[in-house]
Amino acid sequence: MIVLVGRRLVLAIITLIIISLIVFLGIEALPGDTATAYLGQSATPESLAALREEFGLNAPIHQRYFNWLKGVVQGDLGTSMVKRKPVADLIGNRFRNTVVLAFAAAFVGIPLAIVLGVIAGLMRDKWPDVFVSTTSIVGMTLPGFVTATILIYVFAIRLEWFPAITLVPSNVPVVELLPTIVLPIITLTLIMVAHILRLVRTNMIDVLTSDYVQMARLKGVPYWQIVFKHALPNAMLPTINVVALTLAWLLGGVAIIETVFNYPGIGKLMIGAITDRDFALVQGIAIILAVIYIALNLIADILSMVLNPKLRSARGH
Repeated sequence: MIVLVGRRLVLAIITLIIISLIVFLGIEALPGDTATAYLGQSATPESLAALREEFGLNAPIHQRYFNWLKGVVQGDLGTSMVKRKPVADLIGNRFRNTVVLAFAAAFVGIPLAIVLGVIAGLMRDKWPDVFVSTTSIVGMTLPGFVTATILIYVFAIRLEWFPAITLVPSNVPVVELLPTIVLPIITLTLIMVAHILRLVRTNMIDVLTSDYVQMARLKGVPYWQIVFKHALPNAMLPTINVVALTLAWLLGGVAIIETVFNYPGIGKLMIGAITDRDFALVQGIAIILAVIYIALNLIADILSMVLNPKLRSARGH
């Protein structure tokens, strides 16, 4: 087990290095000059030279990459050229806001998706299954911004139950932030439930039709004991990785949803940084999101191996 976790950690570090290189080179490959884009029409040869010198843009690309990577390892994500502040300071409150939104949506959406998926699996081809499955397909088909727009029109404009957009600053206390995130939570929950529900339903059906469940039925084991003691735990194992990916997606900022609702999260900050060509900020956000994504997948893999001994033996060979 320790050897397997060690291998996954080494692979995670290698993946992070590759991602950091892709992010850095991808930003460098964008057309135009960073200093010129920042200074705009007021740029003069002298001001351009001074700005490039200040932010180390005159150094060779490999040197700039290693300097940036060294700073990241030491916890220094660089300085925003546009806002003239450390990238870590700019990300701080925005990342907290995204965490609040993500965990609120996950707290509602993940249990709801599991319950509905189990119900649909247990009542296969009956009206609850047909209703839940059809609704989930609609939820998966509609783009997030369409769902958000419909919710704004119904609950903010027509019914006036919730605010349409978030108007509080990014540094407000969490208590003041909560009343403004009802519609974003509902939007993310609908999207999340649609994806997880389908997987849980499929897993439940597969387990319920498996040989060992059929044998348990023939031996007279009570139905609900079969469901909760045998079928449900086995159906949940493949769901762990999907839940981890969902959390990574949520913590990734869900940029479109945050932009629609004007929510001061890390996704909206990323969109603004790309628009402003604030490359240090874009790089900082991208590497943080990569760390989150890889860490959650690593945790999901470890949990899967702990809960399913067959995976430990399979991955050990």
